[in-house]
Amino acid sequence: MAISNLEFPVGVVARSHSDSQHLAQALAENVAGALRTAIDSHGHATLVVSGGRSPIAFFKVLAQQDLPWAKVLVSLADERWVPVGHEDSNEALVRQHLLQGPAAEARLLGLYHSASSLEEAAKLTEKALDDLPAIDVLVLGMGADGHTASLFPNSPNLDDALSENCSRRCLPMLAPSVPHQRLTLTLPLLKAARLPLLSIEGEGKLRVLEQALQQRDHNAMPISAFLNAPLEIYWCP
Repeated sequence: MAISNLEFPVGVVARSHSDSQHLAQALAENVAGALRTAIDSHGHATLVVSGGRSPIAFFKVLAQQDLPWAKVLVSLADERWVPVGHEDSNEALVRQHLLQGPAAEARLLGLYHSASSLEEAAKLTEKALDDLPAIDVLVLGMGADGHTASLFPNSPNLDDALSENCSRRCLPMLAPSVPHQRLTLTLPLLKAARLPLLSIEGEGKLRVLEQALQQRDHNAMPISAFLNAPLEIYWCP
């Protein structure tokens, strides 16, 4: 199967690449171009990325792009509720692989806060997100269960997080995998991004994407809530 075999809503663009490195290069160049355009337009740019291991190659290529990095704010679509020094921290991943070399001049708005409970941490993150400008570029991933960010099927708070009228920017979530406790940006904030991008790899993820395109219940496969224009999808086998 190839991504060209799938039927997408009008305005959704799908791009196929031969392998992970070519995907990372193309995605990084597109993101860098969009960040430059944003800086030219309003003097600064906001980039929100996803964690996990899949984006590492993309982070490394993006870090080498010629940009006025001091004018870029980087944040995360979601976070595991673990200290920044923990090996599962998305913030640590971004610091290690993206905020290096010239890109170290970018400012990072992390989501993790130490608190007595996950709910209290989410409230602290909500307050911190007052400093997050409109998102210029959003890079999402997708899990084999159809989750994106930390919007997991059957998670408590998922209904609220996927509501177009959700008043919160951040909600606590529970993942089926360890570490279970997560923080996620909510649908209205993520959907407001000027350039939303989805990056996936492998035949398995392509089959999940095919299912999500036919899914009407966003709670069953949360990525389905994002599969409409404007969206650019990057895939490689």
